[in-house]
Order: sequence, then C-alpha cells, then structure tokens
Amino acid sequence: MKEYQSEEIRNFALLGHASSGKTMLSEAILVNAGILGRLGSVANGSTFSDYTDEEKKRQISIQTSLMNCDWNGKKLNFIDNPGYLDFISESLGAIRATDASLIVIHSEMGVQIGTDTAWNYSSRADKSKMVAVNALDREHANFDQVLEQISKNFSESPTPLTFPVNPGLGFNQIVDVLNMQLLTYQTDGSGKFESAPLTGDLKARAESYYESLVEHIAESDDALTEKFFEEGTLSPEEVKANLHSAFAKRTLIPLFAVSAEQNVGIQPMLNFIADYGNTPFDRAPVVAKNNNDEEVTIDPKSTDPVVFVFKTINESHVGEMLLIRVFSGELLSGTDLINTKSNTPERVTQLFSLNGKNRTAATKLVSGDIGAVVKLKNTHTGDTLSLPKKAITLPPIPFPKPNIHAALSLKAKGEEEKMAVGLAQIHSEDPSFFYMVDPELHQTVISCQGDLHMEVISEKIRQRYKVDFDLIEPKVPFRETIKGKGEAKYRHKKQSGGAGQFAEVWMRIEPKQRGEGVEFIQSLVGQNVDRSFVPSVEKGVKTACKEGILAGYRIEDVKVDFYDGKMHPVDSKDIAFQIAGKEAFKEAFTAARPCLLEPISLVKIITPEACMGAVMGDLSSRRGKIQGMESEGMNQVLKAMVPAMELYRYASALRSLTGGRGIHSEEFSHYEEMPKEMEAKVVAKSKELKAAPQS
Repeated sequence: MKEYQSEEIRNFALLGHASSGKTMLSEAILVNAGILGRLGSVANGSTFSDYTDEEKKRQISIQTSLMNCDWNGKKLNFIDNPGYLDFISESLGAIRATDASLIVIHSEMGVQIGTDTAWNYSSRADKSKMVAVNALDREHANFDQVLEQISKNFSESPTPLTFPVNPGLGFNQIVDVLNMQLLTYQTDGSGKFESAPLTGDLKARAESYYESLVEHIAESDDALTEKFFEEGTLSPEEVKANLHSAFAKRTLIPLFAVSAEQNVGIQPMLNFIADYGNTPFDRAPVVAKNNNDEEVTIDPKSTDPVVFVFKTINESHVGEMLLIRVFSGELLSGTDLINTKSNTPERVTQLFSLNGKNRTAATKLVSGDIGAVVKLKNTHTGDTLSLPKKAITLPPIPFPKPNIHAALSLKAKGEEEKMAVGLAQIHSEDPSFFYMVDPELHQTVISCQGDLHMEVISEKIRQRYKVDFDLIEPKVPFRETIKGKGEAKYRHKKQSGGAGQFAEVWMRIEPKQRGEGVEFIQSLVGQNVDRSFVPSVEKGVKTACKEGILAGYRIEDVKVDFYDGKMHPVDSKDIAFQIAGKEAFKEAFTAARPCLLEPISLVKIITPEACMGAVMGDLSSRRGKIQGMESEGMNQVLKAMVPAMELYRYASALRSLTGGRGIHSEEFSHYEEMPKEMEAKVVAKSKELKAAPQS
C-alpha cells in the first residue's frame, strides 16, 4: 500500500439531508478512482458504504462509513454519513475527524433541515465547506433555485466551479468554470467525457461565475484585495496560486453540479479537492488540555502522537473497532499510549486503512490520517490517546441531548444483567444514546435522538444480546408539595406482645419556595422529649417524603418543625419515634392543602415557516406556552414551556406535522403545579395501581 505524507492527505465528510445522495456520491467517487468497477444501488443494497444488514434492509445509511482512494497522487479520506437527524452523532464525529465538509443538496428538494444542520455544525467547527448540487438528472431539477436558497438561508454565497447545461432527464453536460470548458459525459455511467471550448451564452455565464471566484480569492488576502481594487481582476496564475489559501481561510465555498447516479460531474470536484483542498496542516488550531488542565494547542507537525477516537463499531468477528484521527505524530503498530480520560495504558497492535467494510492492514498512520484500530481494552468514542509523559485530552464531541424516551419492559425475568451489559456497551459505541435506571420510578429508561434511532438501537439489543422486551411510556417523575400550613399531633402506642412502644410527636409544616427541598427543624422546649429522638423523627419524615402521600411521588419544598411531643421512660425508642414522626407528617401534610407538581420542559423547535400554524396549534393542545420565536434562515425557531407528560413521542408528532422537516430539543426547566383535573387523574391511577396486586 502506498504511503502518503501528511501534505498529500485530504479529509472530508459527506453531509446533508436524508436522501440527498451522499451514499451514491461516495459510490461515484470510488468508481472514478478505480476502486469499484461499476456503481452499486441503494435500492438493491449493493452500495459500498451501506454494508450492514440493517442499512440494506432499510435502504438508508445508519452509521459512518470511512472510505479512501487516490486521486492525482493525493489520498482522499472521505466519510459517508447518515442524513437522518436521528443519527446526527455520526456526522458530528465525522466533522471532528475531517478538515472540510462536502454538503450534498438534492436539486429537486433543495435546502432542508438536514442541510441547515450540516452547514451550521460545520461552521461552528470552523470547517471549510464545499457544496455538491446532486441529482441534476431528475425531471424537476432546479440548479438556480438551490443557489438562491443557499444564499438566503446561510448568508453565504457559494461560487459554482461547475454548472449544469441541460439539467433534467438526460443530463450529461456541465461547464468547468475554472478551465472554461464544456464537458459532455457518456450516458453509460462510466464517467468518461469529452471537453470543448465555451462559446456564446455558456461562456458569458461561466465568466460571470469566474468573476465571483476572483472576488472571493481577493478577499482572502490583503495584498490581493488591494491589487483587485487597483486592477479590477487577478491573473489566472494568481487565481490558481491562491485557490488553496482562499478555501482554507473559508472565504471561498466552491459549488459543483453533479449527478451521482449518472456519474456526471464528479472528476472536476475531485480535481479541486486533490489540487486545492485542505491538508491536515490547514485546519483551524486544535485546542486540548494537558495533565495540569491547562489549554494547549496541538501542533500537527509535532512528533508526539495524539489520537482521537471519533467512532466505535462493534463487529461480531473482530469485536470493537475504533475509527481514529491522528492529530499529531505518527501512530505505529506496537506503540504504547495512555487513554487520558480513564488514565489506562493501551498498546496499539493492529492498524487498518478502511474502505467501507474492507480493511487493509497498515504499518503506520501519519499525522492527519484517518484509520482504525482494534483490540484496545478500555477506549471508546470521544477518548484521546497520547504519550503517557505528555498526556493530552481533546474535548469530547458535543452530542445533542436526546429527544425521545421509552421505558424497557422485559418479557422474561432474570435477564436484567444481560440487558445492563448490552445497554452499557451500546452507549460506549454511540454516546448519543443514553439509558438510566430510575430507582424512584423503578424503570430503565432509554433515550435516543428520534424514532428511527430508537428502532435501530432496540433491534441491536435484541439481536446482539438475545433479550426481548417491549418499549412502554416512561413514568413521569411528578412531585408532591403543599400550598398551605398544617399541623398534627400523633401518638404511637403499642402494648400487646413483647416490649411496648410509645412516642408522641407534635408537628407543624409550611410550604417553602419552589426548588428549596425539604427542611427539617426542631424547636423543642423543656424535657417532654429527649433530644436523642430528634434524628428518629427526622428519619420518619424523610421516609414519608420519599414514599409520597398523595400519589406516591417524592415530596419537596416543605418546612417541617418538630416542636413538642411526649415520651415514655421505658417504651420510647428509636422505631417508635420514627413511626410517630412519619404518621404525624402524613396527617399534617394532608391538612396543608397538598398538590401535585409536574416537570416542565423547555422545548426548542425548528420548523419551516409554512408549518408554524400546525406546530403552534399542536403545542397549545399539549398545554404548551410559547416563550418566543425568531427566524433562522428559511426556518422559524420556537421556544415553549411544555409539561413533560405531554411530550411522549413528540418527535414523531412533529415530523408528521412538518412532513419530516421539523426537529426539536427538550430539557428539564422546572416544576409547576398541575391543573386539578389532571391531578385527579394521576391520583386515581396511582390508587388503582396500589390496589391492583390485592385484587
């Protein structure tokens, strides 16, 4: 296998909305590079990058797929990513690992939510961007409309370096703006073409785009800007000499017209990436932390290896395989490193270069290269490997919070341990998947990025760990509190059988501010009660607060004052005062106008403007309160406070309301008093559940 220097490596991520054609574009790249003999098909499950059974069955990309090829003597590492936002963690890992983003936009569907997400995440990561307007062979392809949507949505103007001549059915001609050539492709999918000089209107349009290109290049350097204003242009030599710099500085966003399925327009795009694309030395400075928790900037030309794991893949025949980016130094087989997150040593014994599911053994990976390692003991997604004496930790990938939750209901008893092992392993592979064993509600709740993500995770658990279960609605962690003052005097007396028990507790309670918790005090005067029994009363109160009184939910925001009582010189003991304290609290609580609190979530919704009415109407039906709205490109962003009990499967409802174009996030905000009619239902349901085992 040819060895490449860092300057000869080009890393880019294929990003975009679902069904924009990223997988077929990666297929076309491999065909043109000679890796594949012909194009595969998503429908037939024969594409190189979508190789898992689940991807073939669903005909969509589910996980990151790393590929590479040689083009013009450069090594192109490119990562095909899912377009469904349920699998956004895959794209975020790929953005971290690469030096540029190739954002694919379907010529009929145009800019969509997934396009926005890919664009915005790439911008936040300071990545250079390229655009491929794909599927120009479709009947309703509209190249100009896509250009307009990009400029309107992102306030950035990409520069077409190729544009279509005959978009629509039969599309086979593009104009190469950089070389002022008309390229006519064969219609057999081979990617072969003939070139001819430009004339007439095509030449005039190409010159217009070329002028835009010159302006963007001039913006990248003060000296070029000055020369551009003085002379009105730059020479062709100056343009080509500064293309790389303009792209690296992100003043230029090149755009290419392609049809991946017809293999049209791929070569000019690859020529640009190989000749002018970012090297690993061109990316924005990478900031990490050292042993002393001090910020340090990683020098990609340093000889000290720093390696980041951006994806974990579990394959039955090899176990865990880690996709890695080498940020500095060389990674050799046999290298001893340390996982700086867990502070555990790791020896790298097997290195691979990946092309889809195909692995080629590698002796080393140089700075900037992307590959895979296997058989590490305790390293997962988001971990950093470095030299033990020069420990460096890169920041973790900022995955979004999950927006859909379900509780697991095992179909067979005794499989809890298998389930726990499976959940832990899957979380280590996919940190955007979360699970929580809730001791209060006695449920195991899994949280995912959407319905599809949850389906895939559930199927993986069933097949890999042989555990069967149902997904049910999670219980809502309501809280109980009081709105008024109450007091009680409770006597506990037990005389029959054995030693007697006696305790009398006088108690007052009153409400506290929301979020202040339970405060227990004693204001005893005199010797009616020995102070040694105060902890016993407090323990009884805490037990009652944990168990709940109104509907079995934890009690919060109450001040409890144990102010008097009585004791017996022989029969008073710890357990007696625990019982008396608990029962006195129950009576005082019942007398203090008890009520239920429900958790309220802050929900952020991004939706096309045309769907605003439907989304707001649905929020109103869920008792949501709009907090504000603002424009974000072609979309509207709504913020609302919504009761958590109204958000079960909201991601599915939102996608239905918006035709799949709406996304949301949710996070806990605060607790709020529940409406009386809702409270009555919750209390009644709680009583039914308590009575059920006895019937």
